[in-house]
Amino acid sequence: MTGVKSIVFPFLAALCWAAFFYKIRGLRFEWRAPALLALLTAFALKGTAFALATPAVALAVDRQLGIPDIAALCIHLLGGVAFSAAVLVVLAFWAHAPEQAWPRARWRLVIAIIIMLTMLSLWIAAAAGSPGRSTHYLVQNTHRPLVALYLLLYVSTLLVALVEIARLCRKYAEVAGHPWLRRGLRITAIGALIYSINFVNRASDVVSVQFNLNPLKWEVVTLLGAGIGIPLIVGGLTIPSWGPHLSALHTWWNNYRTYRSLHPLWLAMYQELPEIMLPPPASTLSNLNYRLYRRIIEIRDGQIALRPYMNSEVAVRTAKLGREAGLARNELPAVVEAAQLKAALGAKMKGGSAPIESSASRDSPVLSALSGGDDLASEANWLSRLARAFAHSPVVAASVNDRCSQRTEW
Repeated sequence: MTGVKSIVFPFLAALCWAAFFYKIRGLRFEWRAPALLALLTAFALKGTAFALATPAVALAVDRQLGIPDIAALCIHLLGGVAFSAAVLVVLAFWAHAPEQAWPRARWRLVIAIIIMLTMLSLWIAAAAGSPGRSTHYLVQNTHRPLVALYLLLYVSTLLVALVEIARLCRKYAEVAGHPWLRRGLRITAIGALIYSINFVNRASDVVSVQFNLNPLKWEVVTLLGAGIGIPLIVGGLTIPSWGPHLSALHTWWNNYRTYRSLHPLWLAMYQELPEIMLPPPASTLSNLNYRLYRRIIEIRDGQIALRPYMNSEVAVRTAKLGREAGLARNELPAVVEAAQLKAALGAKMKGGSAPIESSASRDSPVLSALSGGDDLASEANWLSRLARAFAHSPVVAASVNDRCSQRTEW
């Protein structure tokens, strides 16, 4: 298990310090923000504790200072009690105005200091009768009354703190306005509950030694609790900062897919109506939102230019074929308009003029009415559906081919 800890704990230490250095950039703008300072303190404390928890580092610190198990004490005080108190302070300032948050923060810090001083006193008293350094301080010394009392105070404090963190995160998530803050609070709550498994396991050590059981046999529970819970806590506390970048990336990817999906329809129009292209296409996709906006305008200009060539007979025939093919009602408008555009492009390509409608078709309205949306997203979504139908719909192909065969017979 020592070998596994030598991998997991340095990884968790690096994760906490990475979060520290990521968030420390915010001090340039909020150097006196209590929530940010408390968050940085929490990450630094936990990063230091996991570094000390690495077996080789703990051994080196104990030998260098000449005090057996001093590393274990620092892990419990810094990475346990002080860390949880700092996170509770962060939540207090996230959820309340400063004048309300400060009293809550003060009493949490006072309680944490009292508990840390009590734990220090118990550790010093237990050290007087210690046979020497322990590779697993809590597990190997649980049979000693002072260490058992130290352990129970430690685990009960952490369990109360982690449950309180989970409760507050869940409570504040229900009223958080920012979506990424809401997600972060929920992730932190889940991480706190998973991490609390560590301390339930540690509390069970007091009972298990009474039955001559070896708690080290299920030490893997500690690794799992920390290895899953801490990344969730760190991720949840930092995701309000980096989460919006994921949203921006997701939006960019959706816009890129939409932009590419519009290409067949745009190209068909551009080849017959080159005047629709407003600026020449750029060589990069650095401003994809702008390029998508221009492509939508160009397609709309092409639709307007083709309207004199649209024939309601194509619309009626396509609608009939679509219903026979079992198309859903929300799919039919895009298929009908795509067929009209394809037929109109064919007529324009052959040098035709505006079609002369029969009396039957004059009684049937042209189903294409430049459908779309009220904003860029809904417009892009509609035209993407239209472009897919234009390029791939068998109903569109059948309707246009049927019209072409009828014109050949004429």
